[in-house]
Amino acid sequence: MDDFDEDAFKKFFPTSFGKQERATDINAQINRTKRTEVFVKPKQLSQEPDGDCAEVRTAEARLESRAKSNDGSDDEDDDSNDSDSDSDDEDEFPVSHELVIKTHERAVTTMTVDPAGSRLITGSTDCSIKLHDFASMTPTTIRAFKSVDPSAKKQSAAQETHAVHHVEFDPLSPSHVLVITATAQPRILSRDGDTITEFVKGDMYLRDLHNTKGHIAEVTSGVWNPTDYNICATAGTDSTVRIWDANVGRSQKEVIVHKSRAAGSAGRSKMTAVAWGSPKQGGSNVLVAAALDGSLLMWSRNGPYTRPSAEVRDAHTRDTWTSGIDISSDGRLVITKGGDDTIKLWDTRKFKHPITTVAHPSSSSRYPSSNIKFSPTSANVITGSETGHLHILNPATLKPELVTPVTPGSPLVTVLWHEKLNQILTGSANAETHVLYNPNLSTKGAALVMSKAPKRRHVDDDPNLTMDLSQGLSGDSVVVGSNGVPHYASATWSARHPTIGLTASGRPRDPRRPHLPAQTPFAKSQPDERHIRENIPLSSMRDEDPREALLKYAEKAEKEPIFTKAWKETQPNPIYADISDEEDEGPDRKKAKR
Repeated sequence: MDDFDEDAFKKFFPTSFGKQERATDINAQINRTKRTEVFVKPKQLSQEPDGDCAEVRTAEARLESRAKSNDGSDDEDDDSNDSDSDSDDEDEFPVSHELVIKTHERAVTTMTVDPAGSRLITGSTDCSIKLHDFASMTPTTIRAFKSVDPSAKKQSAAQETHAVHHVEFDPLSPSHVLVITATAQPRILSRDGDTITEFVKGDMYLRDLHNTKGHIAEVTSGVWNPTDYNICATAGTDSTVRIWDANVGRSQKEVIVHKSRAAGSAGRSKMTAVAWGSPKQGGSNVLVAAALDGSLLMWSRNGPYTRPSAEVRDAHTRDTWTSGIDISSDGRLVITKGGDDTIKLWDTRKFKHPITTVAHPSSSSRYPSSNIKFSPTSANVITGSETGHLHILNPATLKPELVTPVTPGSPLVTVLWHEKLNQILTGSANAETHVLYNPNLSTKGAALVMSKAPKRRHVDDDPNLTMDLSQGLSGDSVVVGSNGVPHYASATWSARHPTIGLTASGRPRDPRRPHLPAQTPFAKSQPDERHIRENIPLSSMRDEDPREALLKYAEKAEKEPIFTKAWKETQPNPIYADISDEEDEGPDRKKAKR
């Protein structure tokens, strides 16, 4: 009795009976998604060509102090100051925690969230868009509830698929989604992925692009009108920007043709990006587009669109892909991200020279949809880098206020800062979508997902297909933190329910499982000869000699000439030559003289 373990005895014999409910530790669950490395010191900070070294050194020292405060290697006095600045930055930027969504197979090139912050749609180079609902996801079931191929033709036998360049919710009508694929026909989808409108393709043999009813080449970018929920604009490689009515796909409302002076006699240059300013804070409503010839063009909202109200010919280096354009909430500042590894800030009131220019390595050559965005209040600018880091810049100087690793070693392609959620979403080339958030500042979204109780594993589940029983969790996805350690791992619904098939009405029990076709004897196994002979008509003709089958009616045809009776008196008797075995039976195959 001396070796009696009282704690083990209490665990073995419970103190109460009935159904036991296990409480979920939400705080511990959220702490699992806390990022290990939030602040990093970049090797080379971006700076202007003129080089304001004092500002660069100040920014470098600020980032270095943040890194030291995270490591805890500074002095006590410096520790207190650095920790205060560290906490202030964590409170300012929602980057302390992250949620990883891996539902694509290739690079995530674009993403959008509806204004309410309940639905996330991502597009990828795997030619599909994925629809996610934050309300239906749990920490162990992080998955997309629907996958849509927006460029597939239902009536075609061979399904043609194309990469997705841009998806965007209508800010005034969240039931409409603008989808741009690598085709000449943009589409308007519903929030459930159903096609509402497909814009027409223009006649490629018409020389005057004003007379075509739609794009005649690949569309690269698109944007919604911030004041009219029925109007959208698209930019294409046919040197045009077209303004559409979302309810009418037969023809566009306006055609803006960019006549490039650097493109020679043809006068055409690919349009790479487009943005539409919002007069939310009293600014002007302008339409801005960039072209491959390096020019930057601006039109007023009310038109006319015959010529731009302002144009900068050499905004970026010629023949480099300007992939990102965004306009501040007051409609006065324009930020551009060029393929010449520069970021430039422009003022719409003095649209001749950039206000600020900084160097920033771009991945536009590999990912043409690499973007740059203002924060919801335009107090910051966010963009990704070739090294997989998220850069939060000061809009006045374009100096980095925060550089944090998201997918180190894999380019960060697309970024989005949602206003209502106060969360930053990123899409990377390694097919991962990261949702950065702060539990104290962010609402809904990833914070809602991680505050839910995870689904419990059933006692009959195969432990080899699910995770460890000590965690008491199950699901379909893996949540990987910034340190590369997976938090959860499990199998799919179909793997955990292999015996569930169809209901009595023929519908699948699992709504995600496709309808199975009816099985035939040929699908089950190879049928025997008896089954073929009894169930397949005329199947015996496969093994029958056709010559013998015809000759067995020769004697009957001579006695009862039903079909040849009319030629009985005039038909001559056939005389066949006798051929010996030594003679050649074949015809004389002499070469004919021409």
